[in-house]
Amino acid sequence: MPLLTLNRVDYGVGGPRLLDGIDLAIEPGERIALIGRNGAGKSTLLKLIAGEILPDDGERRLESGVRVARLEQEVPAHLDGTIYDVVADGLGSVGADLAEFHHLSHADDIDFDALGRVQARLDAADGWRFEARVQATLTRLGLDGELAFSAQSGGMKRRVLLARAFVADPQILLLDEPTNHLDIEAIDVLEQSLLDWKGSLVFVTHDRRFLKALATRIVEIDRGSLTSWPGDWANYLRRQEERLHAEAQENAKFDKLLAQEEIWIRQGIKARRVRDEGRVRRLEAMRSERSERRERTGNVRMALAEGANSGRKVIEAKGLNFAHGERVLVKDFDTLVMRGDRIGLIGPNGSGKTTLLKLLLGELQAQSGTLQQGTSLEIAYFDQYRAALREDWNALDNVAQGAEFIEVGGKRKHVLGYLQDFLFTPERARAPITKLSGGERNRLLLARLFAQPSNLLVMDEPTNDLDVETLELLEELLADYPGTLLLVSHDRDFLDQVVTSTYVMEGEGQVGEYVGGYTDWLRQRPSTPASAAARPASERAPAPTPPVAASAPVAAPKRKLSFKEQRELDELPKRIDGLEADMATLTEALSAPDFYQRSASAMADHHARMAKVQGDLDAAIARWAELDA
Repeated sequence: MPLLTLNRVDYGVGGPRLLDGIDLAIEPGERIALIGRNGAGKSTLLKLIAGEILPDDGERRLESGVRVARLEQEVPAHLDGTIYDVVADGLGSVGADLAEFHHLSHADDIDFDALGRVQARLDAADGWRFEARVQATLTRLGLDGELAFSAQSGGMKRRVLLARAFVADPQILLLDEPTNHLDIEAIDVLEQSLLDWKGSLVFVTHDRRFLKALATRIVEIDRGSLTSWPGDWANYLRRQEERLHAEAQENAKFDKLLAQEEIWIRQGIKARRVRDEGRVRRLEAMRSERSERRERTGNVRMALAEGANSGRKVIEAKGLNFAHGERVLVKDFDTLVMRGDRIGLIGPNGSGKTTLLKLLLGELQAQSGTLQQGTSLEIAYFDQYRAALREDWNALDNVAQGAEFIEVGGKRKHVLGYLQDFLFTPERARAPITKLSGGERNRLLLARLFAQPSNLLVMDEPTNDLDVETLELLEELLADYPGTLLLVSHDRDFLDQVVTSTYVMEGEGQVGEYVGGYTDWLRQRPSTPASAAARPASERAPAPTPPVAASAPVAAPKRKLSFKEQRELDELPKRIDGLEADMATLTEALSAPDFYQRSASAMADHHARMAKVQGDLDAAIARWAELDA
């Protein structure tokens, strides 16, 4: 028997209905991935399931005794107090009593009368059972209940809100973008916790690897309708393509018949005094049906405003060190970033990824070491907190900044037309950005960023809240970007598709450099029994291979080059260009749809070739730097 049922539910907020006569049943133990374009109504559907809003029409039926808990997409503004207070808040009035008892019992000057009154209420409500649940949930998610909630990072706040949802021990758990701002380690822990959890789950996520690991059923919202796709992500993609093809054929057939009937009605008036009234009525019905058809939302059309080429050497760092007090974030870091490199930064929240970015960009002064930036750098920066967006401006003003036209990809475009490429209607473009969803804000920030000419693109968590289609288009755009990319992301598939090398924050200030994306790092990283046990089984490599380290340039006293050395120096740029071209070809092959369908040995050979080419390239660059000096 379903735990919850929605029957013929309608919901709208003006214009076409977000949900139009939908049916949905949630069975015990199933894990439903809810997908759809930004603004399609995913968060609205979760609120309807939770009972937080009422449908315009239709019925919501919840079985007796079934509890529903929801993790919101944004952190609620009203939450305050300690982490213990916020987690206990998930238990309602009993949680409020537990939080009060916790504060009274930990006070320096205990009010025993107030403590007794709260204790009596908890005794009557069997509250101590719930207190044990709060403590167990805090321990399970690694949370310190005494810390102030408001002082936590975005990722930690999301973890606290997850604990708040878990502590209610619901039969139905609703998660809206649960991986936002979580680091890879936290995502792995959450993924395993949800796989072990016995209740029913309905979740919205942009993390495709997370979705593939969890979903037992996929429900898509498209133009107000729900379609249920049993099975995994691959089955959904195959069947969705078949459905869209059939829908396109049916629409084309209908439109052709309508055009023929329109010609008949115009010619019939001239040819006959008496018309076939039945045929006229059918034409009127067809016109009505065509006018009510809701077209599928188009795809974002992205283009980057490219700047002039930077110098071949973009950033060179030697011996960088940076610490906050006694905590070392970066220690003895050497690197050489060349034009066209696409580098991903991986590490837990708070490990120093943003600090390393600021050191490399020169926004933060290293405590020791040297940093040299290349020539003609034009930097565009994507901030995960969207601080670049002005809340008192609408979407149009945030991109245009007083201009009427912008130049993107060598073409001059009107700002409204440019925003329509990012799926903003004129009405949404002029609406205050406080009215935009999280996904729309991210699209707006991308539109603003891509309108700025650049040859060094720095992106800090750009994938949050984006729908899958937009995410895939962003992958393609970044893969073709001719400049240099520095990318911070916890989206494992996104890293695999976009970057060609990774910097990994390995603790105690150590930053490891590895060839390839996230999956390549899993194979290469030094393995310990503890780290191997903590890794998801699907991602454990049979044996680690040593990381490929870039050769450091050798310092030498200035002297005149021999004839042989001068000839070698003259030939090195051509050799470096050839190796870069080989590396680009090998990297492009990683993005092919069928690459990961190859045998394990074929993929291993490919990565071995990449490692050899990268090693030869690093050695050639180091030799060029040595001779040029």
